[in-house]
Amino acid sequence: MTGAVHHDFSDIEVVPRAAPPIRSAEPSADRGGRPPTVSVPPPGLMRPFWSVMIPIYNCREDYLRETLRSVLGQDPGIAEMQIEVLDNCSTIGDPEAVVREMGGGRIEYHRQPVNVAIIGNFNACIERARGQWVHILHGDDTVRPDFYSRARAGIAAHPEVGAALCRTIYIDEDGLWMGLTERWARTPGVLDGSIAELKLLAQRNQFVGIVIRRTTFEELGGFRSSLPHCLDWDMWKRIALSKALYYDPEPMACYRVHMGADSSRLVATGANVIEERRSIDYSCAALPQQYAPRVRRAARRAAGVRALRRARQLWKNGHHAAAWHQFIEGMRCSLAPAVLARSVYFFLRTVVH
Repeated sequence: MTGAVHHDFSDIEVVPRAAPPIRSAEPSADRGGRPPTVSVPPPGLMRPFWSVMIPIYNCREDYLRETLRSVLGQDPGIAEMQIEVLDNCSTIGDPEAVVREMGGGRIEYHRQPVNVAIIGNFNACIERARGQWVHILHGDDTVRPDFYSRARAGIAAHPEVGAALCRTIYIDEDGLWMGLTERWARTPGVLDGSIAELKLLAQRNQFVGIVIRRTTFEELGGFRSSLPHCLDWDMWKRIALSKALYYDPEPMACYRVHMGADSSRLVATGANVIEERRSIDYSCAALPQQYAPRVRRAARRAAGVRALRRARQLWKNGHHAAAWHQFIEGMRCSLAPAVLARSVYFFLRTVVH
């Protein structure tokens, strides 16, 4: 059984009294974005500890080889780990041949008969996962040696947790380090409830760096179809609000940043910011009424600040159309002083200059 956690959101904005514990992370209705149910595996099914599910669509074959190599290098055997590639009806390359080449029969391959969109393929990862713990690993990301053994040791030491995560390395198209996600704790262990407050304000981890107990999905549901481009942040918030989280500060996962990534296409149109606002609304619908307005203001302000920072960097890199999309959507998030100040800075230091 995983333990429930409670949160106090009073430090998001100063209030005169302490706030009572939060209610359930999911409301009875989420205003049009109800998560799909996740089925329970049938009795008698062989249940390995891990299910490493790798969703792909037109994935570069060299990246897919790196991904598979990073998993196979720490494979504990078929009884302990399911490894499966879910191909969302790719139209270029031959990913099945890559799977045969790299796995030699060890890696399962499933091709969707038609393209089911990113949400459908990710939810299929959950449904097809037989393991007790699920790792959804993109076909262009990698895990470092001992990723799974370290995560399993932490889970064994803290059986109450519903998910386990580690620090993540950002790498470029050539695999060179670009940076690290922030550190939430100096030593491995269970995070305190304040992490949920941080997750409500920003996306702070990537798929590659988190493993999730399958029963967590069964309880909270799958990825919302109404958030195809903000599905990860929405899921991490739901988990953080309802489950204890194990954290390893050692950077054990690598997230690849490249212009071919889906997230890069979203930035170019501003769709990423639009969906951030929708995700904020869903999360606030799950909060007690006395907290929701305060959290919504803080989260939308943070989203606006991020969009304006992104706009400035895009402009400097020559992506002027994408910069304007980020600027416009950022201003739609909030007119708080922090956002307005960055909008002025954007014009004076970037556009005018």
